[in-house]
Amino acid sequence: MSAHRPSHRRRRGATVILAATAVAVPSAAVATQQAPSPTGTARQTAGPLDDTYYQDALGKSGADLKAALHTIVSEQTKLSYDEVWDALKTTDEDPADPSSVVLLYTGRSQSKSDNGGGADQWNREHVWAKSHGDFGTSTGPGTDIHHLRPTDVSVNSTRGSKDFDEGGGEVGEAPGNYTDEDSFEPRDAVKGDVARMILYMAVRYDGDDGFADLEPNDQVGNGSAPAIGRISVLKQWNTEDPPDAQEQKRNEAIFGIQKNRNPFIDHPEWVDSIW
Repeated sequence: MSAHRPSHRRRRGATVILAATAVAVPSAAVATQQAPSPTGTARQTAGPLDDTYYQDALGKSGADLKAALHTIVSEQTKLSYDEVWDALKTTDEDPADPSSVVLLYTGRSQSKSDNGGGADQWNREHVWAKSHGDFGTSTGPGTDIHHLRPTDVSVNSTRGSKDFDEGGGEVGEAPGNYTDEDSFEPRDAVKGDVARMILYMAVRYDGDDGFADLEPNDQVGNGSAPAIGRISVLKQWNTEDPPDAQEQKRNEAIFGIQKNRNPFIDHPEWVDSIW
């Protein structure tokens, strides 16, 4: 079972390649901001997509909200696995170097053309591990770019199909990431990104399209079950690492390619409403 590290080691890194302030985001990309209520809890605030894209979800909570979002995000353009290569070169482009992409776990900027199977090349990481539900690289969950990210080939292998949790030893090729025999902890700067990608998948793939019903749970070692944990940790990461400008920009780029959005980037407060 994953060993937990003291909370003081979970601070957001100060030397992340993508600083939120460095990226300009189209105004339509930002559907909401979280604001404190008088009691200190997050409240929903209106955004420019709420009277269009999200109109059928507003005012709902819990299972009703999840069902409404499922219907909304299921309207999408589906890619082939080969098409994912070019899509990621757009969605994960380094804003400081248009010829490169930024790798999820290492934060390294790497040439778009340096992709493949070599140890130090980049490849396509399924953040919701494709063995969890046995969907492989089939068009659908296997090619949904909301959870596909460029990663260092060796680091991708280290993560493998492990669930997400806190603890373990530091990954040598990716400082700030930790792993043990049954879990993987990403670097602080992308913890929330990982959580929101996982929860998007749980909303989008609900068992009604020929694929397994994907659901988070609060355990690790899920194997081939259509589940990934730990939901309590993912919720914590969603709160501690809210969407930044680069994550919002990526959501907008995917909307342009795949024609659907990750609602938890636009409305991170919906995570606690559903789970």
